[in-house]
Amino acid sequence: ADDQRDVREALRLLFKAEGIDATGVDGPRTALDALRKQRFDAALIDLNYTRDTTSGAEGLELLRDIKKLDGELPVIVMTAWGSINVAVEAMRHGAGDFIEKPWDNQRLMSVIRNQLALADSRGEAARLKRENEILRGDGDEPFIAESAAMKSVLAQLDRVAPTDANVLILGENGTGKGVIARRVHAQSKRAGKTLVKVNMGGIPESVFEAEMFGHVRGAFTDAKTDRIGRFELADGGSLFLDEIANIPLAQQPKLLRVLEDGELERVGSSRTLKVDVRLISATNADLAADVARGAFRKDLLFRLNTLELHLPPLRERGADIGLLAQAFLARFAKRYQRDGLRFTPSALRALEGYAWPGNVRELSHVIERAALMLD
Repeated sequence: ADDQRDVREALRLLFKAEGIDATGVDGPRTALDALRKQRFDAALIDLNYTRDTTSGAEGLELLRDIKKLDGELPVIVMTAWGSINVAVEAMRHGAGDFIEKPWDNQRLMSVIRNQLALADSRGEAARLKRENEILRGDGDEPFIAESAAMKSVLAQLDRVAPTDANVLILGENGTGKGVIARRVHAQSKRAGKTLVKVNMGGIPESVFEAEMFGHVRGAFTDAKTDRIGRFELADGGSLFLDEIANIPLAQQPKLLRVLEDGELERVGSSRTLKVDVRLISATNADLAADVARGAFRKDLLFRLNTLELHLPPLRERGADIGLLAQAFLARFAKRYQRDGLRFTPSALRALEGYAWPGNVRELSHVIERAALMLD
C-alpha cells in the first residue's frame, strides 16, 4: 500500500522477479477493501498518505485496522522519513519489521522472506493445533477383505481412489465405512496431505458453520480467537463426512456452495477463501428416500456421489469373519498381556461358516470380552 504509483510498480516488478505475486493499492481504504476480499501472506504498507507526509499517523491507523481484520498477518511498514520513534510505535502496534525509503532491494527481500516464513510457521502451528482438537478416527480397525463380496468393492475402490472424484460410501452401521474412507485417501494423490474426519451427527446446527467453515475473532460471544474450519483444515487433502444424512436441511445449501465453487467465508468475515478438498462421505441412511420426502437436497446428493461404494454387512462376508476374529484376538491378547490366546481349528471353521448377525464393531467387542474373561 503506497500512494505513489511509481513506488507500487517498482515493488511489483521487484517481487515478480523474486517469484512473489503482489497486489498494489493506493491507500488505507483500498488496502482494507482488498484484505476483506482476499487472503494475503503479508502486507507492506507506507506510513504516510494524504493526511500528512511526516507523522505516520495514517499508516499507524491502517496498521491497527489490519490487525483487527487479521491478527496473524505479518505487516512491514515503510517510510521515507526514517523516524525511529514512528518505527518503534509501529512495532508496538504489531508490525513485524520496518523499511526505510529509498529501500535496499537485498534488505527488503530479506525482511519480506523472513516475515513470510514466520507466517508459514504460525499457520502450520495453528493447523496442527486444530488437527489435534478434531477427532479423526483412531485407525485401529484392521482392514481385511478376502471375501468375494469385499473384493468387488475393492476393485471399484482401486479404480476411483487415484482420482479426485467425490465418493459416497453406503452400508449398515459397523460395516467399516471409516476404514474404506481412509483407504480411499491413502490410495489417492492426496495421501501426503490431511484426512479430516467429521461426524455430522455430532455437530449441533447452531455451530455448524463455525465448525465447518471456521470463524474469526469476535464473530460471536465465545469467539476469542480465529478458528480454522474443517474444510480449510482439509485444504489439499480429503474431508470425510460421516453420517452425511444428518446435515440439517438449512445448512445443506452452504455445503453445496463449497462443493460447487470451492469457496467459503469464515463466520464473521466477508473474505472469500479458496479450498481444494476431495469429499468422502458415508451414511447408513437411504438418501434417495430422504430426497423424496424433502429431507435432503437432490443437487447435494448428486455432488456427493460421483461414485457409490456399497459395503456388504459382515454376515455376507464369509471367510472375512474368521480372519477378523483372529486379528481382534491377536490385538487384545497383546493389549491385556494374555499371551498364547488363539482359536482352535474347529472354532475357526465354525466362524467361517457362520452368518455373524452383528457388525464388525460388535465382533470386536465380543472378542475383547472373551480375551478378558478367559482363564
